[in-house]
Amino acid sequence: MLPVNLFEYEQLAQQRIHPGAWAFYSSGVGDEETLRANREAFQRLWLRPRVLVDVSSIDVRTTVLGIPVSMPILIAPTSYQRLAHPEGERATARAAGKAGTLMIASTTSTHRMEDIAEAASGPLWFQLYYYPQHAERLIRRAEAAGYKALVVTVDAPRWGYKEREERANFTLPPHITEANFSEDDPETGYAEVTWEAVSWLRSFTSLPLILKGILTAEDARLAVEHGIDAIVVSNHGGRQLDSVPATIEALPEIAEAVAGRCEIYLDGGIRRGTDVLKALALGARAVLIGRPVLWGLAANGAEGVEHVLELLRKELELAMALAGRPTLASIDSSLVRPASF
Repeated sequence: MLPVNLFEYEQLAQQRIHPGAWAFYSSGVGDEETLRANREAFQRLWLRPRVLVDVSSIDVRTTVLGIPVSMPILIAPTSYQRLAHPEGERATARAAGKAGTLMIASTTSTHRMEDIAEAASGPLWFQLYYYPQHAERLIRRAEAAGYKALVVTVDAPRWGYKEREERANFTLPPHITEANFSEDDPETGYAEVTWEAVSWLRSFTSLPLILKGILTAEDARLAVEHGIDAIVVSNHGGRQLDSVPATIEALPEIAEAVAGRCEIYLDGGIRRGTDVLKALALGARAVLIGRPVLWGLAANGAEGVEHVLELLRKELELAMALAGRPTLASIDSSLVRPASF
């Protein structure tokens, strides 16, 4: 019997993934406060449904940077997907295309970006860790392979220390490599992106630029001033700095600061269609899911990923109907309020 929600996919995936790889995928930094908060913060928001609304037709189609997608649910970049399934990112790309949505491929993928693009039938964006010695080559390859935007991760000047991963003594098995790099490439080091580097990126490529890892109104305003096309409100799934806010809590101040001048997406803790609905109500145009994609991949390859996406789509459609919001345009901040406990 197929899992009926994302939590059941998580349980199934844990049974199928090597314990060390599971620690890598599932862990957060420090005391994992932010990792837990990403989920708990959604539970502190109530929905305010409207009734007696015609919800005979529910439309979840939208666009992201002008690209049509079947739903406001995109696939976040995640590293080393072949730890979950032998086909890794290629299977995920096929699933995204079948689901009618968009995949963001990671710099640290276990298939070359060109091979991911070959497997894809839908649109792709490329997530860039800004390693100065590699940036030009990676960007030109992404352009040539048909990627439609660059998603620059900005919250990783150092790597967060994940104690569960350390206890598991996780290392990549020999057959898993960062396929976008060769043995002859220099060491990658840290992704030392700065606002100066963002300006250089803006001048170097004509691809739309998206900054992933914004958590404050101040940085959101700076992003707009630097000509950024979109922002991902993200705390790296609780994997970088502990004790930062859950992304759904950071979203309202960022939406207010941006004031419609660029698109806003959100990742972190999305597990239910109601979570998607709350994020849209508070200012996100779309959400990104990361770990649940890995769970679907581990459970059943491309079909598992497609089913994870379909479960979320159905839950979102049902939540919109029951909330009296039949279109994405009808969703606004009046739909949510803080819980009273």
